[in-house]
Amino acid sequence: MADIIPYSIENTDEIAARLKRGEVGIFPCDTIYGLCGIADERIAERLYEIKRRPLSKSFITLMDKSSLRDNGLIVPDDIFSRWPAPFTAILQHENGTTVAVRCPSDPYLLRILPVSGPIFSTSVNFSGEKSLLTFDDILPVFMNSVDFIVNDPTVKGGMASTIIDATSNPYRIIREGAYKFTF
Repeated sequence: MADIIPYSIENTDEIAARLKRGEVGIFPCDTIYGLCGIADERIAERLYEIKRRPLSKSFITLMDKSSLRDNGLIVPDDIFSRWPAPFTAILQHENGTTVAVRCPSDPYLLRILPVSGPIFSTSVNFSGEKSLLTFDDILPVFMNSVDFIVNDPTVKGGMASTIIDATSNPYRIIREGAYKFTF
């Protein structure tokens, strides 16, 4: 059964430590609640299982802007200058793969990410179903699937991030969301 952690800036060190230990949790992620874990293959497998998600669909990686270019990502200057913001960009990695990345502006995440390092984040739902947007909706469905859930009673739902493909020229909007992207 998931530990319930009250939303508080004072709890960010605990969240970061739990993520670094390999735990999976649910917490507010600058746009909507996210199902999150440290960005590594073992955690990705667990996230796929929890979400019942096809392996062909990858996760968004959240990272702080200061570490963005240290991860082998090719980040166009005009994308880099817009972050932090609630948009996700599909970027080319120097190894030839692509990665969906977001640099959030949320103060909660900005305290977690420098300690935890990059984390995978995905909407809180089973694949193909509607996203669960409030703690009260999330708890009964995921309380036995994750290690912890952060309860932020002020989160009343939200809009997912805008997703753009920054590997194409011109960029292509894949999903309209919380950020109005103009070229």
